[in-house]
Amino acid sequence: MTTDTRATRSRLPALSWTTVVPPLAVVVLALTWGRKFEGTTGAVVVTLVAVVLGAAVLAAVHHAEVVAHRVGEPFGSLVLAVAVTVIEVALILTLMISGGPETQSLARDTVFAAVMITVNGIVGISLLVGALRHGIPAFNAEGTGGALATVVTLATLCLVVPTFTTSRPGPELSSGQLVFAAIASLTLYIAFVLTQTVRHRDFFLPVATDGSGTLDADVHADPPTNRTAFVSLGLLLASLVAVVGLAKVESPAIEKAVAGVGFPPSFVGVVIALLVLLPETLAAVRAAQRERIQISLNLALGSAMASIGLTIPAIAVASIWLDGPLLLGLDPTQITLLAVTIVAAVLTVVPGRATRLQAAVHLVLLAAFLFLAVSP
Repeated sequence: MTTDTRATRSRLPALSWTTVVPPLAVVVLALTWGRKFEGTTGAVVVTLVAVVLGAAVLAAVHHAEVVAHRVGEPFGSLVLAVAVTVIEVALILTLMISGGPETQSLARDTVFAAVMITVNGIVGISLLVGALRHGIPAFNAEGTGGALATVVTLATLCLVVPTFTTSRPGPELSSGQLVFAAIASLTLYIAFVLTQTVRHRDFFLPVATDGSGTLDADVHADPPTNRTAFVSLGLLLASLVAVVGLAKVESPAIEKAVAGVGFPPSFVGVVIALLVLLPETLAAVRAAQRERIQISLNLALGSAMASIGLTIPAIAVASIWLDGPLLLGLDPTQITLLAVTIVAAVLTVVPGRATRLQAAVHLVLLAAFLFLAVSP
């Protein structure tokens, strides 16, 4: 009985949705590529493609995590970050290429949305879950503070500074300034990964609720076998191809849906960020339920860092072939929200402990961002 159960469990991954979705997404891409769908049939097809696209994103992140677990740190974090960045950049570029002048700020809108969703949304939800289940959640202020400082620096260089530079009209960087911002972003991201996974790994380990010491964070599941890792690598590549292609198929419907409900074009960036950050959000909430708030904060701030530190350099390179300017600077309302978010995050991080009040502050800031994104 026990042997049969174990054998059944060992075969379950081959039959799981994460294994089925990538080839299914490729098939859907082949059937819908280059075709136009209208009327009721078109609406059904667009809905189906949207569902498959979302599932492909989740499957891609899952298989990236499997590969990352196999190769270990610091390369594992890079594998996962690169996979998520490929998805984000693919969605941004697809919409920028197919759209008009209103998409010139899409990269800025998406990255800013990612920062607000991670620093306010993921952090706020994680702190709230942790506070409700475990009283006052504790975390390592040294590691979290370093991560927050990196996010703040990246956001300032890439999103705030372009608003005030004078080399180009509008919230735009000159070619030299864009190159500098891209190199600085990539350098900071790599420095953080090395700090988190090699030099000062203990700064990012979970701590006990009373702050007395680290928990047994080194207890992980055994790494997958080489065969499992190679299968996941193949499914990851298939998922990424499907995501890029299905994003192209779905892009007109996304823009039409946003315009149809009366939202501004910039809200498309919020949609992209929500889709890309969904897996990290779920993982952060699960960690908070297990009293691993530090892991939740690592996921939140790490996602914000990857969104800026890897996406901006990729978009900077792609801008060579894009028509029109690349608008990165935030408007005054966005800068105000970012500034308040930074102040609130610093005050949350410094004590190394948080209550439901800090969670409420971050969630209200997220609600303010979403409301103003809909009604600027």
